[in-house]
Amino acid sequence: MQQTLPFDTSESVAPEHPVHPEHPCTRAPEFVRHPRARRYVVRVRGDGTVRVTIPRWGSKREAVAFAEQQRGWIEKQLARLAVERPEPREELSEAEQRALRSRAKKDLPDRLWQLANDLGLRVARVSVRNQQSRWGSCSPAGHICLNWRLVTMPDWVRDYVIIHELMHLKRLDHSKKFWKLVASACPEYQKARAWLRSCRSF
Repeated sequence: MQQTLPFDTSESVAPEHPVHPEHPCTRAPEFVRHPRARRYVVRVRGDGTVRVTIPRWGSKREAVAFAEQQRGWIEKQLARLAVERPEPREELSEAEQRALRSRAKKDLPDRLWQLANDLGLRVARVSVRNQQSRWGSCSPAGHICLNWRLVTMPDWVRDYVIIHELMHLKRLDHSKKFWKLVASACPEYQKARAWLRSCRSF
């Protein structure tokens, strides 16, 4: 989520303080100078932090004023994040885990095959496992493994993970070209990634 506008030097300069101090999930903005930036840019990350990019010709003083100018937009993004951020998960009992894992072994492969068909991709094999450090994986041979916990996620988050692994059938890396493939198949993938970062509950 980002907002880019040319800076208007006629605006008054705001003092250096958090752009939205009333929001509990944020701190003072992080200001970063980027030599290739052409304008001031304010970005709200998935964890609620705010980053302001300063172009080579810009100044910290103008960047602070620009961030203050975008206060309304920033607060809207933070409000949306507060709604989307998942609640802490309660520990599942062994019986609940068994039931969910049984459901995952059916539902997750079914959804993967459906998405693969929609995207015109061929998958060699699908497995559902108790992965401890990743949501999914794809081997060079086209074998995709999915974490059973995906069955507990919102559908749009589950689909992002599946699409992510399906795109590895085209590119086994995380290059810019790979992320373009993901974006073309799942335009809101960054929203899903932010959700998952807030939900690391292995």
